[in-house]
Amino acid sequence: MKENQTTIASEVSISGKGLHTGRAVSITMQPAPAHHGIVFQRIDLLDTPTVKAHILNVADTSRSTNLQENGINIKTVEHLLAALAGMRIDNVLIQIDAEEVPILDGSAAFFIAMIKNAGIRELPESREYISVDEVVKFEKPDVGIELILVPAEKFSMSVMVDYGTSVLASQYASIKKIEEFIDNIAPCRTFVFLHELHYLIKNNLVKGGELDNAIVFVDKKPEPEILEEIGNFFNKKDIQINENGTLNNVKLHCLNEPARHKLLDLLGDLYLLGKPIKGEIIARKPGHFANTEFVKLIHEYLENKEVTISFD
Repeated sequence: MKENQTTIASEVSISGKGLHTGRAVSITMQPAPAHHGIVFQRIDLLDTPTVKAHILNVADTSRSTNLQENGINIKTVEHLLAALAGMRIDNVLIQIDAEEVPILDGSAAFFIAMIKNAGIRELPESREYISVDEVVKFEKPDVGIELILVPAEKFSMSVMVDYGTSVLASQYASIKKIEEFIDNIAPCRTFVFLHELHYLIKNNLVKGGELDNAIVFVDKKPEPEILEEIGNFFNKKDIQINENGTLNNVKLHCLNEPARHKLLDLLGDLYLLGKPIKGEIIARKPGHFANTEFVKLIHEYLENKEVTISFD
């Protein structure tokens, strides 16, 4: 049975702050026709140029997934793309008035709610899926990174991470079908170690950090002045370390929230292929660099095959 492509049913907007730029930003999603794909439009710039969410437009992955087309940047796209993939939105125009997508609470939950508020409209044209007939693999054995796409009739994804610390060691997360993403994965927030956060703050690299948009793990006991600096950054006077080794700025939704968030990021980065995948995805130690290199390999594989897509 064939499935049809979708778009959103009505215009919908949300505002926030970019995590790395700290700039206030609003996005408005507009319905789009079939085969349009996911396209950003910088309405703050002259001639309102567009940037397609595609793997060939990935420009940087140092702290997030960032796109560039014809010199125009769109930064930190992964959580929004994950929400669009999870809600099975094939086509949408995303108007944005700054270069970075808002971080909101550090998850995809607000974007999911945004899409639900807009509604989903089915289009007449059939949805296209990406599938492979042999294993596609990206690996860096020296650091234990391995991402694999295995041929399968249905979509599934599993993620394993290991940070080798007492507060955040081995974790696993999985979904057997895309519908599980909305409740089980989308609310899971980004995370950072305290020493990494301190470095980012000292170097003015996380200008949009807020109390509720990141989980902070403390793998080494910090000096009191470091906690004080973190508290001043968050404008929170009683910064403390919880028994589970996290700061008390937020509470964990679940014990494996970091692994679930890594799955969220990977799903978003995979949507840079422009179409959903049919196949089993297995990932060890994923991250934005590894994710996008993996997606490039899949794209290259498809470019070298005569048949690159399938219909449900």
